[in-house]
This record gives sequence, structure tokens and C-alpha cells, in this order.
Amino acid sequence: MIYIYHKEAGAPQLTLLGDEHRYIFKVRRHKTEDTLYLRNLEDGLLYRYLIASIDKRSVRLELQESQTLEIKAKVPLHIGWCVIDPKSIEKVLPSLNEMGVEKITFIYCKRSQKSFKIDFKRLEKILLNSSQQSGRSEMMQLDLSDDLETFLHQYPQSKMLNFSENRLTKAHKIETIVIGCEGGFHEDEVALFKEDAIIGLDTPLVLKSESAVCGVASKILL
Repeated sequence: MIYIYHKEAGAPQLTLLGDEHRYIFKVRRHKTEDTLYLRNLEDGLLYRYLIASIDKRSVRLELQESQTLEIKAKVPLHIGWCVIDPKSIEKVLPSLNEMGVEKITFIYCKRSQKSFKIDFKRLEKILLNSSQQSGRSEMMQLDLSDDLETFLHQYPQSKMLNFSENRLTKAHKIETIVIGCEGGFHEDEVALFKEDAIIGLDTPLVLKSESAVCGVASKILL
């Protein structure tokens, strides 16, 4: 891990228990006077702590210094993602987080299965683990929208990823893009976008929704 997440990072003294203690004591095998770095993922600061004491149940830390160190993508990217099987979302979410996607809004599009429910607490746990591993200094934002029309009222400049000769390149400077679920968009949803707002990928292959999301994110951000 690049750092350890703790919601109270920045306090003069901290005590680590449970999973955090096991990671320090049994996995990393740290000892007294070793240095640890912590973040709270809210203020953009990286905190350096000294291990003051360690035993079989807890680790006591003392703050040494803090520094402003923001680690994020060079450009913001908001993905409107039509809801798919949550298991598929969970598999690619760490990759999207590592690439620097700023926000994902899950949308119940016409071809989304309404039985799929988004477990935001579970996704946030996945994002925390990914952020600690990648060094990302701010949490990805997650949101939910009832339908595509509602989403477009909030984000009218959104682009749509669909079949189009207008190929996606970095020249598009896209900040918000909508990606469909399995089966693609309903014709009524496509009609919500002007022709020049519909973007395609330069491939003859049919991509799964999660593959398309990763492809778009990498092309825009990396």
C-alpha cells in the first residue's frame, strides 16, 4: 500500500485496531519507530506518522508532519454508466479508479435490469482498497440516476458512446460520457442526443459494457 486510509488521519495521535493492526503487525511486520503514511481522502494531505508503540492488539501512532500531495488524473472524467450486473461493475471498478475516473453515476437505462441494485457501501470499500494501492488522494464520487433523461437534465453537455463514425480521440475533450448496458441503448435514448454528441470507438468488435467503460476511460485519461 502507498498509504493507509483512516478517517481521522491528521489527528496528533491515532490508534490502529482490527484489520489495520493486522496489516501493520502481521502483513508488513512493522516495528516501533517505523514510519507510516496515512490519508483521510478529504483534504488532499498526506500525513506521516511514527509508530510509537505496537502490541498484539493495537498500534499507536504519533503525527510527525503533513504535506499537500494531490494524486489524480490530469483531466476530470465523469461516466454515466447504465446499470449492469453489480458483479461486473465490481470487477472493473478498481481499474477505473486507478485510471483516475473522477465520478461514476449509475443510470437505470431502458435496457438495464431493474432487479440490479447498487451496493454503494460495498463499492466504496473496493474504492478505498484501490486508492490505498494506487496512491489516489481523493475518493471517486458515486451517484445514481433514475433514467437517462433525468441524467441529461443535470449534465446537458454529455456525450454518448454508441456506434458512430465520429471516433473517440483526445481532441474531443470529453468531461461526461454515457455508456450503455448489455444490449445497448434504446432508440428513444439515442434520440435524446444530437448526432455530433454521439461518439464511437475505432473497433469492429462488439464490446461488453465493462470493456467499453475501461476502453473509454483509458483513451481519455491515459
